[in-house]
Amino acid sequence: MTSISQLTPTQVAAETSARVLDVREPDEVATGAIAGSVNIPLGELAARQDELDPATPVITVCQGGGRSQKAAEALSAAGYRVSNLDGGMNAWIQDGKPVA
Repeated sequence: MTSISQLTPTQVAAETSARVLDVREPDEVATGAIAGSVNIPLGELAARQDELDPATPVITVCQGGGRSQKAAEALSAAGYRVSNLDGGMNAWIQDGKPVA
């Protein structure tokens, strides 16, 4: 199993070349998300991962970091370059990062 790198909110905010993938459910995303992120709920990821460009690094995010870790492991196994937002949106918000 590949070790997934864990990024801080500051590292994610500074990353301009990666695609942020929010794997929360749409009702969770409606409460606030990282600007520019794409929402593919974890349960739909296997069927929809072709919506992501394998050449573009992916940063996964969920509410607390657990679901996004599972998504990161699945994407890594499929050949994507992927990192996870450590602590998810909870950490993002606690760090004072902007929410769209």
